[in-house]
Amino acid sequence: MLRAFAIAAVAAVSLDTMAQAQDTATLKVGMSGGYFPFTFVKQDKLQGFEVDVMNAVGAETGLKVEYVTMSFSGLVGALSSGRIDTIANQITITPEREAAFAFTQPYVYDGAQVVVKKGNETTITGPEDLKGRTVAVNLGSNFEQLLRELPYADEINIKTYESNIEQDTALGRVDAFVMDRVSSAQVIQKSPLPLALAGQPFSEIHNALPFRDDEAGRALRDQVDAALTKLKADGTLAKISQTWFASDITSAK
Repeated sequence: MLRAFAIAAVAAVSLDTMAQAQDTATLKVGMSGGYFPFTFVKQDKLQGFEVDVMNAVGAETGLKVEYVTMSFSGLVGALSSGRIDTIANQITITPEREAAFAFTQPYVYDGAQVVVKKGNETTITGPEDLKGRTVAVNLGSNFEQLLRELPYADEINIKTYESNIEQDTALGRVDAFVMDRVSSAQVIQKSPLPLALAGQPFSEIHNALPFRDDEAGRALRDQVDAALTKLKADGTLAKISQTWFASDITSAK
């Protein structure tokens, strides 16, 4: 009788544990794993600023964060189709994206930056000097759109890349590339490639987390947004930023 009771008790505990595990919702986060220092792989480990931020969001919300890596250009399609719940990969809020997705508040404040081969920063000093030149951008990023919005966009030869954007600029295969300033500065600091910032940022960009614009997506967005509010208020986001950039990029200046 006692043994039967013990077995029943163990079974009850096991069922309770399984129920608790099933109650832990999973947040599937898409990222490229190739955008240093925001999301990258080193020694087979996915890491970076975005990973630390999403881990903090998971700890705050109780959500189990599952990372799904793929090419940057495929992330939006994966979100739209429901294969992932959000994208943490320096996603800039644009009118087109706002029309399609439900965004959290911004958690990165940055600017678009022109980068050139070292030595060319005296002749290319900003976006106005890109006329008549070949300029690289990451495929699927908002930087192509920013270039196309320039009044002389028809004079710029824009080339989209999945990878090797920095290498081809350093080798002179393209005249420049455009990326966010924070990433650009980190690439120049950490990479052996001869690259240099060309002038100051030419467009302010705010990065946030997009979710599907339906009832479930908006509810998940609200949960994550509340976590971001708390993580900003208690200094967690600023601390993560200081770790990766030695400055706080998580609040508006």
